[in-house]
Amino acid sequence: MTNRAVGIIGSAVCSVSVLCFAVSMIVGIFVNTLFLSCFASMFIALGFMLFMCAVSGSNKDNEKRACGNVSLVCAAIYVTLIFLVYFAECTTVNLSPRLDEKILSIIDYGHTGSLFFNYDLLGYGFMALSTFFAGFLVNKTEKHGKTLSLMLKIHGIFFPSCFLVPMFPLFNGGDGDTLTGTVLLLVWCAYFLPVCCLGFGYFRNKKS
Repeated sequence: MTNRAVGIIGSAVCSVSVLCFAVSMIVGIFVNTLFLSCFASMFIALGFMLFMCAVSGSNKDNEKRACGNVSLVCAAIYVTLIFLVYFAECTTVNLSPRLDEKILSIIDYGHTGSLFFNYDLLGYGFMALSTFFAGFLVNKTEKHGKTLSLMLKIHGIFFPSCFLVPMFPLFNGGDGDTLTGTVLLLVWCAYFLPVCCLGFGYFRNKKS
């Protein structure tokens, strides 16, 4: 399988998964869709992994190999944390409704401020770092390359907030926090979905 094919598949999976995640978040305002949100998030991670590997693998500039390595390491950390959080949510938490509240306050992503909630934010921080360095690898002479490169770099801005927010008592677990979190995630979806679509167009039109 070629770098181009991996890039097309990865960006396509990422695009569809982000869209499904956004829909589940909107519907989740009215009914509980936590399982669907977590399930979609795992596929975002899978698609993102392929996407970043393709971006790194397509780089032909030896002077930028370090950027590629950093991007892949950060992507691997992101995928690991995301699967740790969401796989636990879709299995242990979802299938064990009688778990003690103290245990849930640690491993339940749905508990704002829980350990796994903070792991989730940290994971997305590393995702942002991964895209930032990947932005330097995109060939700007290719179709969609210039815009994709810029948007990947700008996405890196999410890292400081994802890293620092869990260290401060900004959330108290109330209903207001849930709504605020939903709005912030939808804003992220509105930004990252075009990034994935640009990635799809970039690799589809990329010269072999």
